Formats: sequence, C-alpha cells, structure tokens
Amino acid sequence: MYAVTVTFVVKEEHVDAFEKVMKKQASNSLSLEPGCHHFDVCFDQSDRKRVFLYELYTDKAAFDEHLKTTHFLDFDAKVKDWLISKTAENWNQWSPE
Repeated sequence: MYAVTVTFVVKEEHVDAFEKVMKKQASNSLSLEPGCHHFDVCFDQSDRKRVFLYELYTDKAAFDEHLKTTHFLDFDAKVKDWLISKTAENWNQWSPE
C-alpha cells in the first residue's frame, strides 16, 4: 500500500469553506477511485486552521491516477489561494506478510 499525508494551514477567513470542500474531496476519492482505500481528514482541536490528511492507495500508480481526476484538479484549483501552506509526504506502508 502507498500512503500519503498532507498538512494544510488554511487562511482564517477560508476555514469553513475549506472544511466543506475538503470533506467532499475525501468522499469523492473514496467513492470514485477504486485504488483509494482510506482517506482521513483530521482537524486540529486547538487550531482550526490546521488540517491533516491520511490517504491510503493500492500503490503509487493509483495515487498518480488520483492526481489526474477531475474532482482532485477542481479541489486543488479551488483551495490554492485559501492556503498559507501545504506539506505533502509519501510513504510506503509496511504490512506483515
């Protein structure tokens, strides 16, 4: 499995709108992408501007396909000016054999 983590810091005036479109993005990824197995959206309890994602894909190819989907491209374009920062990291998930 291929894991992706993303940490966003959202501009204060866009927090509510970001939350709405972020939840829709997660839902779309899970329902429309067979290679997306898990998509957690976590909101910092002490700072609403901080949002953390944990996404799990079959493999890197499935994640690469995710980046080409209409719903991702629309989301990415919509929120880019709402952000202070975005940090993404990619991980290979270990699983016992």
